[in-house]
Amino acid sequence: MRKLCLFFLLLVPSFTNAQQAQSLSITLENVDYPFPVKFLPLNIEGQDLRMAYMDIKPDNPNGKVLMLFHGKNFGGYYWTNVIKALSAKGYRVLVPDQIGFGKSSKPFINYSFHRLAALNKQLLDSLGIQKAVLMGHSMGGMLASRFALLYPERTAQLILENPIGLEDYRRFVPNASPEAMYQAELKTTPESVKRYYQTSYFVKWKPEYDELVRIASGVNGSSEFPRYAKVSALTAQMIYEQPVVYEFPLLKVPVLLLIGTQDKTIVGKARLKPEDQTKYGLYNQLGKETASKIPGSVLIEFSNAGHIPHLEIPEEFLRALDQNIK
Repeated sequence: MRKLCLFFLLLVPSFTNAQQAQSLSITLENVDYPFPVKFLPLNIEGQDLRMAYMDIKPDNPNGKVLMLFHGKNFGGYYWTNVIKALSAKGYRVLVPDQIGFGKSSKPFINYSFHRLAALNKQLLDSLGIQKAVLMGHSMGGMLASRFALLYPERTAQLILENPIGLEDYRRFVPNASPEAMYQAELKTTPESVKRYYQTSYFVKWKPEYDELVRIASGVNGSSEFPRYAKVSALTAQMIYEQPVVYEFPLLKVPVLLLIGTQDKTIVGKARLKPEDQTKYGLYNQLGKETASKIPGSVLIEFSNAGHIPHLEIPEEFLRALDQNIK
């Protein structure tokens, strides 16, 4: 199966029907990442696993490390422009695919943000890195927040790009059993993924965003897709059941919030009535509310962006990041 290069992510405007139809393995072996991928061997609940990561060392290092945590529907591949910009500024950039995501193993385990945070600390330890700036997008923002709460001495700064979990979804989204979430994941199609991205993530759809849909839905054709769907359901359950919103006032590290105010992301949105979907996921309000909870935090809002500012308005986003990173 021909490898599909993501080095030109967001530069290639469209794909042929044959490329769109090509199925992907659940660990994305047939997807090229923009930089070499390494693996940290792990043993969790008696299972030998591996955690994928990119470790990009700059030509002119400034002595600082920045770690990027991806969102639930993504992997390290969508950080390409951020990696290049930070590397050019001298940062060593570490980009893990969390266990259960991207090129990492997809085990059936008890998923928790505490466990994932500990695994990322283990990755830092294995590389001899004592302290890093953490930047988390979407689910990665919940994870980065948990890491900073657990390991403030290892966190130079916490940067949150449109994190989910700024509200407690348990208060208004009906609970669903793991089996129900699994069955819902099995019904995922390219059309359903694109429809969700269009209605929640972006202000205006651009052809290059189809690549994100292709990767997110390309695993559907894999013979191991049921495993992928099960793990996706388990991590969705983790997000729903393990809020961090109540602990924002406890953060003891510098915090930068980078918020696209037109984001409408709600975890479990499909389980809400249409009229209720308009009441939540309001990032034009959630960003301000969150900043007020975190002592000394800095909030930068982008009125022309939704859930993924680093892709939707890259120049503006990277300029704000450069001006406010520690």
